[in-house]
Amino acid sequence: MTYLLDANVFIQAKNLHYGLDFCPAFWEWLIESNDAGRTFTIDKVADEIDAGGDELTDWMKSTGAKLVRQTDTRVAAQFVKVSTWATGQQYEPAAVNTFLQVADFYLIAHALADDHVVVTHEVPANSSKRIKIPNACIGLGLRFMTPYEMLRKERARFILGTAGATT
Repeated sequence: MTYLLDANVFIQAKNLHYGLDFCPAFWEWLIESNDAGRTFTIDKVADEIDAGGDELTDWMKSTGAKLVRQTDTRVAAQFVKVSTWATGQQYEPAAVNTFLQVADFYLIAHALADDHVVVTHEVPANSSKRIKIPNACIGLGLRFMTPYEMLRKERARFILGTAGATT
């Protein structure tokens, strides 16, 4: 199983539970999981993170750059399927226009192209004002899960080491 991570996975990890300064094991796990061919993100997500201009931006540009998959012709071939789904739903035109211009649209197309599981903190919502990633996944037959579900499924373990311990 391969996972495709939404921007909010990185942003919320940095801001909340897995800060770069106090939980380096999470970030190391992402890289190790990527090395094993299981965890990725996309160029448009990296662009969103780059706009933050903070330590996560620096991490993504250096260490995290290897996680990033580029949008190629295989992915572009999925654009019609994703946009047809979005325009065929009961969303307001502004919601559809926004969706077609943001990283979420590309994330879904990447997931379709490579049969990835989408990882996001978003939850399905019955709103006509915004297309949520889980709603698009459901509509297009993609699997999605939260980062915590991914970590449990992959049996990630962040074990406190002995560094800094006194004897």
